Amino acid sequence: MNIKKEIRSMEDLKFNSMTIVTVLTGAGISAESGIKTFRDSDGLWENYDVEKVATPEAFEDNPVLVWDFYKQRYQNAISAKPNLGHYALVDLELKLGAGFNLITQNIDGLHKAAGSKNVIEMHGSLYKCSCVRCSSKHNILDIDLTPAIPTCPKCNGKLRPDVVWFGEIPYHLEEIERLLRRSDVFIVIGTSGVVYPAAGFVQAAKYQGATTVGINLEKPDNLKYFDFFYPGRAGDILPGLVIKWLSEISHKI
Repeated sequence: MNIKKEIRSMEDLKFNSMTIVTVLTGAGISAESGIKTFRDSDGLWENYDVEKVATPEAFEDNPVLVWDFYKQRYQNAISAKPNLGHYALVDLELKLGAGFNLITQNIDGLHKAAGSKNVIEMHGSLYKCSCVRCSSKHNILDIDLTPAIPTCPKCNGKLRPDVVWFGEIPYHLEEIERLLRRSDVFIVIGTSGVVYPAAGFVQAAKYQGATTVGINLEKPDNLKYFDFFYPGRAGDILPGLVIKWLSEISHKI
């Protein structure tokens, strides 16, 4: 397949009730809800060095520091609210049903808070933790976060945040690959196109025949794989696009 290098008119993209849509979201959509990203401040999250709080080695060396950082991120996440971009995706899912799937690199839970159901959290969730001894998983609400290092209620082992750190393999990659193969439309929102494997999803979807759409404040590194690209905030752009797509679906039912 020849990959299109030019950004075409959005008028060429047509939706109907049978369209299979897969969406990938990144930090940009959460940033609009006040969730900071490490790229905002030269590799720092709230003044934490990423290498000291977001790698398996960091947890092995200093689990207290890592947990302190993730407890803060958890508190930030539960105080944040979904924005118009999150809610626009909920509207699209309500119309498409099983034909809609959402892959997110974010761990803040804002898509689920907005009402999205078919969500694949490829980097895990701040709302879960796992035991390094018995591998059991737990909802964070069921865990006593008072200790510097929370412990497993099953075996008293050391818990870790159930998130994918740098150097670890993302979750659900086989399921994601299946979705990319069957998608008619692949929409990428709020990503820089730098971090793999997620940055390669748009290329994979396009090779399988999907129409590709991108929304981001800046042009991503993988811009050449998008049929359509909209520079700007998802909360500003996505609601209008979804209204247009839903209108097309309604007219064809």
